[in-house]
Amino acid sequence: MYNIGYDIGSSSIKAALVETVSGKSIAVVTEPKVEMEMIALENGWAEQHPDDWWKHVCKATKTLIKANNIDPKMITGIGISYQMHGLVVVDDQGIPLRNSIIWCDSRAVEIGQKAFDALGHEVCAGQLLNSPANFTASKLKWVKDNEPKIYNKIDKFMLPGDYIAYRLGGTICTTKSGLSEGIFWDFKSNSMAYWLLDYYGIDQKLAPDIVDTFSLQGKVSTKGASESGLAAGTPIRYRAGDQPNNALSLNVFNPGEVAATGGTSGVVYAITDSLSVKESSRVNNFA
Repeated sequence: MYNIGYDIGSSSIKAALVETVSGKSIAVVTEPKVEMEMIALENGWAEQHPDDWWKHVCKATKTLIKANNIDPKMITGIGISYQMHGLVVVDDQGIPLRNSIIWCDSRAVEIGQKAFDALGHEVCAGQLLNSPANFTASKLKWVKDNEPKIYNKIDKFMLPGDYIAYRLGGTICTTKSGLSEGIFWDFKSNSMAYWLLDYYGIDQKLAPDIVDTFSLQGKVSTKGASESGLAAGTPIRYRAGDQPNNALSLNVFNPGEVAATGGTSGVVYAITDSLSVKESSRVNNFA
């Protein structure tokens, strides 16, 4: 039996086949073979279309299954790692209304700074453990302010990994970890920061349902199976951003442990069990 893991990056999509019992890596497929396109309509902007991620997920999955001559029914679980902080918005049919505004796009910096100044350090540091900054919530506010026709058609917002889980299983949901990286999470109340949505004038009903990061998050639908090559009913068991996954892969679990990774971006991160934040404008805190 096997598990399949996806890494939804901004440069490429990777699919890895892992033996369930031993944890042995069987094979990894990367799509596309050249770096994935990043659209910059203005300086400081960066966008990708969510359906391009899905297209490459499907191609990588089919290649992995065929090259290793396995029955898709032998895949017993799916895990999803993804580029953090991106914004995906869909209509009531689940169709993306625009390109995803991805992690390295800086158009919402001023929006986040104004929010921090208005809400105050005590609220942002004490409840969000971050400045709203240029994260997903601020990007959604940018869409509301600058693309009202698109905003008015939004049924749900989500993060990149949420979109892939949706295309696989047909259900729109997110995680506490995902909401925290988007600066939608109130750590003090351990709940959605609806007050931040209210401040930004964002309708609360646009927020997706929440599932646990480690849980049965859904199952591959008939449609998802026909497009991806996976078997219908395959469980989606895990979803989180790339940096939490880096911690997981490096066995960094305990408070005080520190690690660093390098890729398209370089990141130093540490584990803490404290909600006391002194550097919320310089150090980001995610669940």
